[in-house]
Amino acid sequence: MAQAEFEEIVDTFAFLDDWEDRYRHIIDMGKAMPPLAEGERTASTRVEGCASQVWLMPDITGRGGDAVMTFRGDSDAMIVRGLIATLIALYSGLSASEVLDVDAAEEMRRLELDGHLSAQRSNGLRAMVERVRALAVAAQDSTA
Repeated sequence: MAQAEFEEIVDTFAFLDDWEDRYRHIIDMGKAMPPLAEGERTASTRVEGCASQVWLMPDITGRGGDAVMTFRGDSDAMIVRGLIATLIALYSGLSASEVLDVDAAEEMRRLELDGHLSAQRSNGLRAMVERVRALAVAAQDSTA
């Protein structure tokens, strides 16, 4: 159920044999992301449970399970910005219901990140996924 943009990341990772090249690719994805405005980096958009500072900003169109979700994000760490870009590729453009159907752990396993991220980075990635899911639940539960 992964988005086409996420599938491109999977394909690129399959092409890149060396983990240094994969890390560079993740960092480049983070560098390519526009930063959040200062006013968007607030306590309400901050993701708790990450060693680095992380902010996720949802843009939600519509209400209920059909609400379409897109995300923007930022971090003070370049590798984490790249991980945010990866999650944005995975989730943006999906409805709230579809976001909740995504098995993020399984999709991320396709990138083989689990063996190459520190425990702190892995925990932070899980915290970001949990935040995305919580935002999808809130959007799904909203009414017109």
